[in-house]
Amino acid sequence: MFCLILAAGLMLPLSWECLAAPEALTVAQPGSATELKRIAIAPLVKVTSEDAGGNVYRCPICGAVFEVGSVADGAVATVENLLVAHLRESKHFEVITPDRVGAVYKSLASGSFKVSSKTLLMKTGAEVGADGIVVGTLYRFRERRGYAYSVEKPASVSFELHLIRVSDGAILWKGVFDKTQKSLLEDVLQAKYFYKEKGRWVTAEELARSGMDEVLKTFPGLQ
Repeated sequence: MFCLILAAGLMLPLSWECLAAPEALTVAQPGSATELKRIAIAPLVKVTSEDAGGNVYRCPICGAVFEVGSVADGAVATVENLLVAHLRESKHFEVITPDRVGAVYKSLASGSFKVSSKTLLMKTGAEVGADGIVVGTLYRFRERRGYAYSVEKPASVSFELHLIRVSDGAILWKGVFDKTQKSLLEDVLQAKYFYKEKGRWVTAEELARSGMDEVLKTFPGLQ
């Protein structure tokens, strides 16, 4: 199984140890996330084709398979900021930001060479006093090549988010966004999307913002 590589923000000279199997984290019953009062956001992890050793990657948390691609400079921070801004809209829980969570993870990881990434995430969450921790992976963030009404290559964004309970490592929620903008001639199902964007070819950041809006509609406490 391919290993996750730490996000640049962590600045660690080591990679996350792979989880033994997707079943390493159990799925909790629906509604069990309503008990969370403090949610930590781990620094987003970037996985490129070089990291994955090919064009596909299997998530070690849930086992889902993703097509990986290029990730533009600054994309990790862009998607992280979108995630933090959305979660801060909730009045049901407090958000602990990636910079603080990343610093604690780095400190714990530096002295825990044989501890799994799952255990380190749970320890990190406990250390910052969180009930749940959001772990995210950015698989693709390709900027459009062209202009708003004429493109050579459209924007493409793919990311995955998991909400994990700190006490036992159970998955409380999962969100996935994987979209490459297409013309109406290529995909008539995108008619509603093109109408929303006034027929424009959007930037990668605009596509990511739309994706975050869509994905977090089901996040516990944001309904």
